[in-house]
Amino acid sequence: MASTNDLKNGMVLKIEGQLWAVVEFQHVKPGKGPAFVRTKLRNVESGKNVDKTFNAGTKVETANVDKRTMQYLYNDGSSYVFMDTSTYEQLEVAPEIVGDAKNFMLENQEAIVATNEGRVLFIELPASVELLIAETEPGLQGDRSTGGTKPATLETGHQIAVPLFITSGEKVKVDTRDSSYLGRVKG
Repeated sequence: MASTNDLKNGMVLKIEGQLWAVVEFQHVKPGKGPAFVRTKLRNVESGKNVDKTFNAGTKVETANVDKRTMQYLYNDGSSYVFMDTSTYEQLEVAPEIVGDAKNFMLENQEAIVATNEGRVLFIELPASVELLIAETEPGLQGDRSTGGTKPATLETGHQIAVPLFITSGEKVKVDTRDSSYLGRVKG
């Protein structure tokens, strides 16, 4: 149990038998009346977002979430296989839980796997990853860094929009949260 005064972003709460991650919170002390805590919560399993208000100091049940860095090994067609690098224990994760993270995962890449009571909740990737452009149309003479974009397919098979001057075989930095192009990778 924790108090609403102890809330932090990323903390997982157990409310009415469901797990909710704290996306953001705000302590509010109005001129009249008692203080309260306004939160935005995301359901860990369905991804649904809700706004919930608690009285300040209210006790809330926290869920014990174990976050471990694991190595992504391969996709066997029905699940994604991760390995704990310290114990070499392998864990199979369903595609629904991996979600959009699959668009940015390469074999042997590390990811954070969050579990609760032996059940995998979600996969967390770094904010950005470096991936090769597998295929894109060639740029035209006179293309500049400002201007339009064109579709490009990453080595994972995911498609993103890149500036016109990017060519196939180049390594680029991609934001894992919204699939946006962040820049070229030097070297």
